[in-house]
Amino acid sequence: MDKNNAIACRLVLEDGTIVRGRSVGNAEIGSSSGEVVFNTAMCGYQEALTDPSYAGQILIMTAPMIGNYGVCENDLESKSAQVAGFIVREASRVDSNYRSERGLADWLAMNEVIAMDSVDTRALVRHIRQFGALRGVISTDQSCSDADLLLQAKESKLMSGQDLASHASIETTCEWTDNLGEWDIHQTIESTDRLRVVALDCGAKSSIYKNLVSTGCEVIPMPNDATPDEIRAQRPDGLFISNGPGDPDAVASTIQTLKVMLKELPTFGICLGHQMLAIALGATTWKLKFGHRGANQPVRVIETDRVEITSQNHGFCVDEASLKAVGCVVTHRHLNDGTVAGFRHEILPIMGVQFHPEASPGPHDSSHLFRQFVEMMHTSQKPV
Repeated sequence: MDKNNAIACRLVLEDGTIVRGRSVGNAEIGSSSGEVVFNTAMCGYQEALTDPSYAGQILIMTAPMIGNYGVCENDLESKSAQVAGFIVREASRVDSNYRSERGLADWLAMNEVIAMDSVDTRALVRHIRQFGALRGVISTDQSCSDADLLLQAKESKLMSGQDLASHASIETTCEWTDNLGEWDIHQTIESTDRLRVVALDCGAKSSIYKNLVSTGCEVIPMPNDATPDEIRAQRPDGLFISNGPGDPDAVASTIQTLKVMLKELPTFGICLGHQMLAIALGATTWKLKFGHRGANQPVRVIETDRVEITSQNHGFCVDEASLKAVGCVVTHRHLNDGTVAGFRHEILPIMGVQFHPEASPGPHDSSHLFRQFVEMMHTSQKPV
């Protein structure tokens, strides 16, 4: 990337804040709007860029230099970029990594992501922490005035009330067979009697499915609006609800299906799936001021008093009092702000966590939760 040839780029927030920088990748001239959020991970930019949970969001990376190890297709979490925009302090002009297949700037341009660097990301993140996640417009279009972009930001959709999961979901039922391969942390279980798991796909990261396969599961991803009868037709041993973008309360079709299926199958939810499980049981959720996004989020496992460092990406949270009122026990707590990070039902074989046990990137402290789900299915009677 030649910074001398980079075109000017702007971020305009709904509160009137204007941030100027330079385009990364020299994508087509244009603008893109979304909620502006930040990720505190020191690495993992390509996983974040392709995580469907970032749909509808302009992502800031807080690490000072991004792109120095390039892009490897095997590390992507979906087939293409998912973010509405990308902002960094400095985009590396050199990628040094034997696994790198192309530079980040080239990949951003290829995926038509509007991105910019030469930004004081520390100041920008401090602003978001003070005032909360704000809607914004990132633009390389010099024909639009600052006032025009401010109006676009104010007229863009709020994250609350948006059912983005249905847009991020797959279109048809399929079978997932890839495991973690050379990065396997579970020592892949090779068995002819693999547990069959239906995964309601709300915008799942591929690493989640790879972990399930490596822990002995036959994974059947289905659209998030699959009906109870369609799920039963797969004769599953368990039900998994994936991560995804948007407001969990807005994903009405998935929540309605969960209300029917929760008494029938052992169930595990991650991130958005955790939130929708709670709603289906009768609990409520609320929007965090600026969310939890990064690969260094501390969580306390209440039952063992163990602290695990986790990877997280969410802007909504489950209300603790409402969760306890519907017969659930809080199993994990976020140590930065005390919010609910996981729960299980007191009677039914149901569990959910707000964080990402597959990490990708991040530490594997919580990868045992996939094995815990498998054990829960083994000890539960398979439906007739």
